[in-house]
Amino acid sequence: MGENILGLILYCVPALITGAIAFLFFKEHIYNENNRRNYLLHKENQKETLPIRLQAYERMALFLERISPNKLLVRTNPLSSDKDSYETLLIQSIEQEFEHNLSQQIYISDECWSIINAAKNATVQLIRKSSLSDKINSADKLREAILTDSMDKRAPSDAALSFIKEEVNKLWSIN
Repeated sequence: MGENILGLILYCVPALITGAIAFLFFKEHIYNENNRRNYLLHKENQKETLPIRLQAYERMALFLERISPNKLLVRTNPLSSDKDSYETLLIQSIEQEFEHNLSQQIYISDECWSIINAAKNATVQLIRKSSLSDKINSADKLREAILTDSMDKRAPSDAALSFIKEEVNKLWSIN
């Protein structure tokens, strides 16, 4: 009877080892298959979303170009000689451009959106700061002061534009 149990154990041990190896093999195979499937789905999604994301970056680059003080002043002429109404007109122009592009934040990174938002706010602050000067008493003087200020230092939108270019380069290198 002891020999029968020993013989049974000797037959069962290799079967159990073979079964365990097969189980581990199939478990690993299923895991790898799921990863491959997820990778293919992710790759397919990227093919579809990449053009949309690139378009969003293009639109935000255009927004930053349009709010650059030099280009903004060329595009937005004063309606009167009142500096306050011109300041309001410039800021409204920036805000309208921004609101027009609000939906683009879905397609770009949070960090990029924050930098774009900061560039917009810095541009508005530059206009307001220039308007506060006692020396400026007309729309033309305000325009002159903003242009002079923007020649002396880099426009806030330039840094954001550089960041967008870096992000787009990263997108291209991933694909």
